[in-house]
Amino acid sequence: MYFLQASTDLDLKGLLLGAEEWDFLLEAAIRTLIMFVVLLTGLRLLGKRGVKQLSVFELVVIIGLGSAAGDPMLYKDVGILPSLIAFSLIVGLYKVVVYFIGKNKKFEILVEGKSVCLIKDGAFSIENFKKEALGEDEFFSELRMQSVSQLGQIEEAIVESSGSISVFYYPDDEVKYGLPIMPGALDAAVETIKDAGNYSCIFCGYTEKINPVNKMTCPTCSKTKWVKASNKKRIR
Repeated sequence: MYFLQASTDLDLKGLLLGAEEWDFLLEAAIRTLIMFVVLLTGLRLLGKRGVKQLSVFELVVIIGLGSAAGDPMLYKDVGILPSLIAFSLIVGLYKVVVYFIGKNKKFEILVEGKSVCLIKDGAFSIENFKKEALGEDEFFSELRMQSVSQLGQIEEAIVESSGSISVFYYPDDEVKYGLPIMPGALDAAVETIKDAGNYSCIFCGYTEKINPVNKMTCPTCSKTKWVKASNKKRIR
């Protein structure tokens, strides 16, 4: 009985239109058309930098443009003219910032950040990695998507200011033993080395040939967990 009463009292018009009247649908369509053209024009003015993989600065600009264009499409009390002013100001600020980015390297680093080397010669650049908001699992996933199965395949890996990862590989005949990064590879980490072989530190990727020993301390990071290293080549 309560359900039937609730269904009867349902304000279908309020559900569909909110506080607006039916004639606002046509106005909303016109507003959307106008702001769509403005948004398209604005993105064209930004150039290719504004639509490639985004840096933090470019993402802020795109969000600002979306907000300036989106509100007047849907809200009757938001006029188009103030939105156009905000839109134009954002585009103008973008142009000014890009100009100074091209003139001053320090300003560019301040606004967009800089590229950072995360892997060098098949091992982690630990201090650089600590500074990046990037989890190990996430990073390994990015590498696996580029057909990397172990760090000894990598001469250098760099996280760009846009967040993308650039990887430079050793030729197949120069691939070294390195830390395996396939799912579950680190679950077999041990402190006691029972069999002689090539092992990798699971914390920093340092790799060397180790003879049987009760406890081996990594000379790079002082950690004591090791897994058997891999020397697999990339499958392309």
